[in-house]
Amino acid sequence: MNSLRPWHLLVLALVFIVIFGSKRLPDSARSLGRSLRIFKSEINEMKNDDSAGDKKSDPSSDK
Repeated sequence: MNSLRPWHLLVLALVFIVIFGSKRLPDSARSLGRSLRIFKSEINEMKNDDSAGDKKSDPSSDK
């Protein structure tokens, strides 16, 4: 089932270079990195908001 070999990754990288071109590839990677960073920060912010909301809605915390 696990038939992904290193040469498959090499072929995949070559296809990306041919499709996007060597000039646009670094810009695309940079944009992807920025997007992932923003996504991670939003996920962490949602987790922090949920934690704060749980503390406020906990009836035992009012005592």
